[in-house]
Amino acid sequence: MTWFLRTKKNIEETIQKEMPDGLWTKCPSCGEIIYKRQLEENLFTCHKCNHHFRIGTKEYIDIILDPGSFEELFTNIKSADPLNFVDSKPYTQRLESMYKSTGLNEAITTGKAKIAGKDIAFASMNFNFIGGSMGSVVGEKFYQIAKYALDKKIPYIIICASGGARMQEAAYSLMQLAKTSAILAELAEHQIPYIVILTDPTTGGVSASFGMLGDIIIAEPGALIGFAGPRVIEQTIRRKLPQGFQRAEFVLEHGFLDLIIHRKNMREKLITILNWF
Repeated sequence: MTWFLRTKKNIEETIQKEMPDGLWTKCPSCGEIIYKRQLEENLFTCHKCNHHFRIGTKEYIDIILDPGSFEELFTNIKSADPLNFVDSKPYTQRLESMYKSTGLNEAITTGKAKIAGKDIAFASMNFNFIGGSMGSVVGEKFYQIAKYALDKKIPYIIICASGGARMQEAAYSLMQLAKTSAILAELAEHQIPYIVILTDPTTGGVSASFGMLGDIIIAEPGALIGFAGPRVIEQTIRRKLPQGFQRAEFVLEHGFLDLIIHRKNMREKLITILNWF
């Protein structure tokens, strides 16, 4: 058995060395070596174990929305540095490096779009922009697109992916929990559907506010969903957590989700849900 495992490892290492860079990737869940073209055709999910790879807003737009229907809104809102915050680098420098490396203007992208010809307000969080952290601009853009949905009386769909509040903005960041929750109360009052899709990971202040306030709350399989991370909780309560704790399946079992939907079925399910409303 030891020989078999060592041989298997040597074969995998040899294959990876001989693979041209960028053509293949390894599933972090089951270890399957996947041709990238095949991964893209399978909507960035593993054909063997169904692991959902993290993807960005562009990919979600292509997967969920009607082709060519998305129009970005509120692109002129940019983060400031009211606290003159410095950690390993000044906050302003961190923002500039994010603008250049990601091509994005914030940790959330907002706009109008269509699904099966139906008008919707759409938002998608960008985890590669400072971990999808929620600062004052994320809160403001969320508010503006929710207000747009309210004014136009159209459903609002958001894809969440976040590590939580943005520490560089301290209390300004925490204020967004109340701000975003307040506009969602207005949507509810006017019976405007608000649909949330939780992806891996959705944690911290986002899960503690608009991430868990949907009329319908959907998650992708295996997504990490919670407030504090499992390691922090274990250290606090000094107990071993159950298997799969804070994964989408565990969260659904305990009543915090409505549905878990495979990425390949997400668009069709959203069409069905929109028809309900």
